[in-house]
Amino acid sequence: MVIEMQNLEIIHYPNLKTVLMVEEVLKKANNLISREQLKRKLPTKIMHQTLNVILKYLEDSGKILDGRKGIVWVYNPSPKLDKAISEGVEL
Repeated sequence: MVIEMQNLEIIHYPNLKTVLMVEEVLKKANNLISREQLKRKLPTKIMHQTLNVILKYLEDSGKILDGRKGIVWVYNPSPKLDKAISEGVEL
């Protein structure tokens, strides 16, 4: 699902606390999680449009993948992983 922020009129931007709350739930999820499951797991209610803005930001920053089947956390800040990728050989 691709959302272009330039074409949308955003009513409510999320605050940092809300973004961090969503990040924490996604990090702890072991499998794919749908938007509705994510909303249920959040400790406070969140507007659907605000959630979409957060998910778009996280996807653009390379922290999540948002597909048809759900959302998954992919960000790994490990220096060992970065080194392995940079020194790896592409087949």
